[in-house]
Amino acid sequence: MVCTGNICRSPMVEAMLRHELDARQVSAIVTSAGTVSAGQPASDEVLELLKARGLDGAAHRSAVLDRVAITDADLVIGMAREHVRAVSMEVPGAFARTFTLKELVRRGTQAGPRREDEALADWLARVGVDREPRRLLGSSPDDDVADPVGRRFKVFKRMAVELDDLVPAAVALAYPPG
Repeated sequence: MVCTGNICRSPMVEAMLRHELDARQVSAIVTSAGTVSAGQPASDEVLELLKARGLDGAAHRSAVLDRVAITDADLVIGMAREHVRAVSMEVPGAFARTFTLKELVRRGTQAGPRREDEALADWLARVGVDREPRRLLGSSPDDDVADPVGRRFKVFKRMAVELDDLVPAAVALAYPPG
């Protein structure tokens, strides 16, 4: 998930993020990219859950994460630590602006919302103070949103409920009301 030249690993997060940013009248490019395949539509489960939230993901097609998208992004949000690692390996300088969604919300809450006169990059630097790549090795329920692909619908529903809280929180921290 990315803002203003951005990247997102999840079509659900992409749609939710775009909705939240639009509601705050934030002009941002939000795109979704992954590490597996391109051209695939969102799953039926994701489409159903988006529809239940008044969002439409029917036009979504998967894209493969690439160097240009990462380099152009102001913020890259992954659903799991493995996504942060993949981005950082592709473009090592991107680590400072690449977070898991949970990590961004947790650290952003601790650092406080972006100030009105603060650039996004400066807020991300504040959010990332003392952050080290080695601390993002492995997986962790503290940082990772569970990947529901190939699992039962109830797992998709649990993920959606989690995202219902995380996405608005991330947007409120990065783009607080002015």
